[in-house]
Amino acid sequence: MTRAGVLRGLVLAMGYACVAIGLLHVLLGNAAIPGAGSAGPTVDSLGRFLGATFAGYGLAWLWAARQSPVPAAVVRGLTAVFLLGALGRLLSLAVEGRPHWFQLALAALELALSPLLFLLADADERAGRGAAA
Repeated sequence: MTRAGVLRGLVLAMGYACVAIGLLHVLLGNAAIPGAGSAGPTVDSLGRFLGATFAGYGLAWLWAARQSPVPAAVVRGLTAVFLLGALGRLLSLAVEGRPHWFQLALAALELALSPLLFLLADADERAGRGAAA
């Protein structure tokens, strides 16, 4: 598979995963957070709101995946937001302590995927320029 194909696949996977996770949080509220238990109505409200926002973030990934070529600037911007979320998890770890193991696994995934997405961000645009030459 080409770098452009890997990029498009990752961007699609990011989009579908973010939409699914976001909608899960909208529907389940606090119950969607492993290890959270009942955090009360204020945190439930916040979680459902942020779930909807995360679903919208996923739609932006899906929009990018459907462009030809996949726009590098959009991938970089969306990846920067993704990386900021991972850094937020690390800040929480430092300030609040060790979360549920699943949150640590997500942080590791986010920290591993971000550099890969930055590296591949312009792969489809480069492939298009190479084909045109």
